[in-house]
Amino acid sequence: MIALSLAEIASVVGGQTHDIPDPSVQVTGPVVRDSREAGPGTLFVAFVGERVDGHDFAQAVVQAGAVAVLASRPVGVPAIVVEDVQTALGALARHVVRRLGATLVALTGSAGKTSTKDLIAQVLRHKAPTVFTPGSLNNEIGLPLTALSATEETRFLVLEMGARGIGHIRYLADLTPPKIGLVLNVGTAHIGEFGGREQIAQAKGELVEALPSASEGGAAVLNADDPLVRAMASRTKAKVILFGESGEADVRAENVRLTDSGQPAFLLRTPSGASEVTMRLYGEHHVSNALAAAAVAHELGMSAEEIATALSEAGSLSRWRMEVTERPDGVTVVNDAYNANPESMRAALRALAAMGRGRRTWAVLGKMAELGDEALAEHDAVGRLAVRLNVGKLVAVGGREASWLQLGAYNEGSWGEESVHVSDAQAAVDLLRSELRPGDVVLVKASRSVGLESIAEALLATGAEGEVSAR
Repeated sequence: MIALSLAEIASVVGGQTHDIPDPSVQVTGPVVRDSREAGPGTLFVAFVGERVDGHDFAQAVVQAGAVAVLASRPVGVPAIVVEDVQTALGALARHVVRRLGATLVALTGSAGKTSTKDLIAQVLRHKAPTVFTPGSLNNEIGLPLTALSATEETRFLVLEMGARGIGHIRYLADLTPPKIGLVLNVGTAHIGEFGGREQIAQAKGELVEALPSASEGGAAVLNADDPLVRAMASRTKAKVILFGESGEADVRAENVRLTDSGQPAFLLRTPSGASEVTMRLYGEHHVSNALAAAAVAHELGMSAEEIATALSEAGSLSRWRMEVTERPDGVTVVNDAYNANPESMRAALRALAAMGRGRRTWAVLGKMAELGDEALAEHDAVGRLAVRLNVGKLVAVGGREASWLQLGAYNEGSWGEESVHVSDAQAAVDLLRSELRPGDVVLVKASRSVGLESIAEALLATGAEGEVSAR
């Protein structure tokens, strides 16, 4: 964080200082909410959770070097006491962002946010110091914490914004006002909470409504291939930049293909020129993510050649997102278990089919959460797609939703042998250990709450025969 005195912070957040001998002492390190991350110069934010109260760690974090605690009550050590810690954290982030000289890039979408955010960050790093959201900490707590990790040297701040309802993105954009806003797509993730794709589009479009006008440097980067996203052009006063495979896109991909290992390659064309890209990531769905990153980078002054080089060098920065590992025996494990929705599930299956050309493939899948009334149809459709893509075997793991995956595959198949339903992660591991053979490719994917990463970890644990923890 940029250096601020405790007196300044108290003034910004409307708090009272307690047990602070010298209010001129500065916070020079990051703002943290995990007591294990507290160190010299930090400010610790004491949240009260369902199981843990951050105030209980006040003594420990100050002993570790924290300058003070942002708290909702006095804690016996230097503290700034506020009515609501989350509101105060947001106010501090808003203040710091406005003092920074950095260009703020915000992005949202139903699928691909984290992968695209990671690509944007890796491309912009080629140009100047860049700070970006770690993992998918994209809510009202994670976003301000990321913004507060920026320093005086930061030139680009890339923030992922998530939403579970109308008004969420508007709130986040008010905390950290972006200059460039990117909307990737409008899909069915969280459709059970929103009620429909039109409502999701309404929520995602709050980002472009928050942008400054074109004359003030605002730019809306929109997916030309998604009609609901493209229609958001009418909701902003910012300059509109279209990306996609459409011929009307300002930044587009031509001659898209997959390498023998399933990695996308294409000709990147921007208004400043064209250059070839061969990505290190797996799956054709990353082409759209790469184009989104390229459109942002183009708007910030990078040439087509610079962008293409950076995209070709970029890797995966976040865990359990198409992590590809080959075992010594030649079995390839694709751990994409961080999360799942219908769009990302279809993309992962297509990537598996491309990677498995000439090899036996396994799709180990679990439920997709928060689909509401669409859950049965969407799980059935994913099961059917696995068969249509000639995936060798679908292993559906878990309860009711997994049974729908398996039933879809069973009804689509010809012999009834294309799929199997198992009760939990341990049963899946037992099945795979008994049937995998060298050269097989295994995809593991489900919503985060299912915890299927344990299957991938068990398969990669050389000689491990112990049970895995199934959730």
